[in-house]
Amino acid sequence: MAVMPTAIVTGASRGLGLALAHALADRGWRLVVDARDGAALEAAVAPLRHRTHVVAIAGDVGDAWHRSGLVAAAGPRIDLLVNNASDLGPSPLPTLGRLPLDALEQVLRTNLVAPLGLVQTALPQLVEGARVINVSSDAAVEPYEGWGGYGASKAALDQLSAILAAENPGLRVYAVDPGDMNTRMHQDAFPGEDISDRPPPEASVPGLLALIDGDLPSGRYAARALAGAPA
Repeated sequence: MAVMPTAIVTGASRGLGLALAHALADRGWRLVVDARDGAALEAAVAPLRHRTHVVAIAGDVGDAWHRSGLVAAAGPRIDLLVNNASDLGPSPLPTLGRLPLDALEQVLRTNLVAPLGLVQTALPQLVEGARVINVSSDAAVEPYEGWGGYGASKAALDQLSAILAAENPGLRVYAVDPGDMNTRMHQDAFPGEDISDRPPPEASVPGLLALIDGDLPSGRYAARALAGAPA
């Protein structure tokens, strides 16, 4: 009897995390997912329970006990770890000169420290060839006004991903820019603006699946470019 591959996907109650969870469920993956809002998480994953085995755990990835719970729920082997949960910071986005330092610390805690903490906890259970996907952003490389805190956290995540790959050659470690998406986070970045022209999160999923299913080396990738779509 074939063993179901197991994935941990953070921030899976909506947006890219939920879209990827649906795609993985369709491919027979066992899922361990999280989000801060337990009611929203359970409502989001309820349709998945008819298609695969899902463990949904509400909590903050910034908390070590929560990260340990995710890894414990995954069991003895983890084939995929997706660090998708992110914190945008204050909205409307302030310039760096006005960015509260405590807000920056929270962004770094969620977008940088927590992903590394989850990888550290999961390392003994990540199988040879397992994929680690750290969701990045074009704000990591482009100097967009107001995006200093978020962009700095994602730039640091890119470098962290590259070093993790160098230190763990048995894994495939990817930093992935999903591109602009019509999500709540993107709406928070542009309060009051119409973002209906942005692609849905599902448009970025084929690029993530190309990394999960393929044999590309560790590195930084643009999801929609991998899928042959405009970035």
